[in-house]
Amino acid sequence: MEGYCVKCKAKKEIKDGKEVTLKNGRGAIKGECPDCKTGMFRILGKK
Repeated sequence: MEGYCVKCKAKKEIKDGKEVTLKNGRGAIKGECPDCKTGMFRILGKK
């Protein structure tokens, strides 16, 4: 899954991405940037 790294200011592949569920029931992917190790987060569409 691809996400946006705020620190690198570029779209990159999310490393070690894990699917989580938000309070409102939506899914999201949480992981880290492969280059700078900053946390990355991407909200997915409704299921």
